[in-house]
Amino acid sequence: MPKIGFIGCGNMGGALVKAAAKAGFSKDIYICDNFAEKTEALSKELGVNVSDSKSIAAECDYVFMGVKPQVIDKAFAEISDILAERTDCVLVSMAAGVAIEKLKSMSKAGKIIRIMPNMPVSVGEGVVLASGENVSDKNIEDFNSIMKCAGIVDWIDEKLIDAGCAVSGCGPAFVYMFIEALADGAVSCGLPRDKAMLYAAGTVLGSAKAVIESGKHPGKLKDEVCSPGGTTIAGVKALEDGAFRSSAMNAVIAAYEKTKKM
Repeated sequence: MPKIGFIGCGNMGGALVKAAAKAGFSKDIYICDNFAEKTEALSKELGVNVSDSKSIAAECDYVFMGVKPQVIDKAFAEISDILAERTDCVLVSMAAGVAIEKLKSMSKAGKIIRIMPNMPVSVGEGVVLASGENVSDKNIEDFNSIMKCAGIVDWIDEKLIDAGCAVSGCGPAFVYMFIEALADGAVSCGLPRDKAMLYAAGTVLGSAKAVIESGKHPGKLKDEVCSPGGTTIAGVKALEDGAFRSSAMNAVIAAYEKTKKM
């Protein structure tokens, strides 16, 4: 089993630690964070090992960097000389907006995987976009195994990561707004708030699963729900009157353009 290290165990780093532990790697996971209470809580909950950044860089086969992009250069300053001497270590970075070329310069690592996970990985239903440089088929196989309980792991060209993240990374916020709006509509029709929220969230969950498992275009699935002259098509028209699809497209485009400016 490979040794897996996590430097930084905040919201996203902690979520990936839990995913890796769920995949069966608990005894081989080593974690560190500036806030000791985080690592202590994860160790107690998951049975993972508390360590430090230099030990992780020196001993782990896969080193996940979960620190914020604004301070990642400082984090690498402590371990770059160690990583430079490792030929068997794979650096895995989840820092938004930090390209592989910059990661190579800061970390001095020979093998790099850049990932963009989204928050639903915390419940095992996320999307992890991945792109690598100098990684072997075995490295990819190992990474897929480590992240198999996070959700969908998809390998793409690095130049597409920012566009992908505008959907998968920012998209959950847009979906949460949609769920809230569906629930608000139901409440305005007299449904109790708790039931409205449950029905809205469950409907979004099931609809998303239907798209993935059926392989059908969402437009086709939408047509299957809309009866001629029925209630659903009336609701679809109301959404179109409010430029629903255009607004959703513009949200993704705005997120992408903001990323390119950062």
